[in-house]
Amino acid sequence: MSVTPLLAIEKLTMRFGGLLAIDSVSFDVQPKTVTALIGPNGAGKTTLFNCATGFYRPTGGSLKLDAGARTVELARLPGHCIARLGIARTFQNIRLFPSMTVLENLLVAQHAELMRASFFSIAGLFGLPSWRRAEAAAIERARYWLDRIGLTGRADDAAGTLPYGQQRRLEIIRALCARPRLLCLDEPAAGLNPSETADLARLIRAVSDEFKLAVLLIEHDMSMVMEISDHVVVLDYGRKIAEGPPARIRDDKAVIAAYLGEPEAAVT
Repeated sequence: MSVTPLLAIEKLTMRFGGLLAIDSVSFDVQPKTVTALIGPNGAGKTTLFNCATGFYRPTGGSLKLDAGARTVELARLPGHCIARLGIARTFQNIRLFPSMTVLENLLVAQHAELMRASFFSIAGLFGLPSWRRAEAAAIERARYWLDRIGLTGRADDAAGTLPYGQQRRLEIIRALCARPRLLCLDEPAAGLNPSETADLARLIRAVSDEFKLAVLLIEHDMSMVMEISDHVVVLDYGRKIAEGPPARIRDDKAVIAAYLGEPEAAVT
């Protein structure tokens, strides 16, 4: 029985002037799975993320999201509309609000729900019951995730005062507070030590399994990729050169060549 992909990327192409950053790339992100997007620096991974999350409008191809009752073409939508369809992301460089508290960062991620509950500020101004219930639910959701990563004790601290590894995890749970259907993580283990990376890998895999959440992951830590991924897609110079389960990708000759270079021809 075939499963409808949550996100179907078909012949995606992105040009910046004369530079072809993404060259007709196609692959699917299945529901409830972790899909890793890997490749050498400059392969086009983040560019593809930016197309999928509305930061770039692709030059060609399509990004079709299964939105339940309908299929939505993301390439035609502005970024804020894509977020409303249940796609959340993190970035290579941490983009928290450093002067806001840890808790406030998580409440900001729930602003769409809170604004609807406040009737766009009216109910909030008068403290109506509908607003108070929505606010309490948002705080409870934020505290659940803070408990999950051990940051409850720092809920009232400025986010910018957290150690780097904790800021990384905070950015991920901020995205999770938006209750996404697809979570896009751009190099979440960058700058983490091996222990922090192992903890993060367990969190990502557990969240995907427990909440039936699809995860699209860019990562250079191959041990982490091979441990938590269900499916791996490999880019090189903007083109897809391989895809499949981790065990197959590990031994793929084209992937090895992309990372390590072609062996020199023997001198005769």
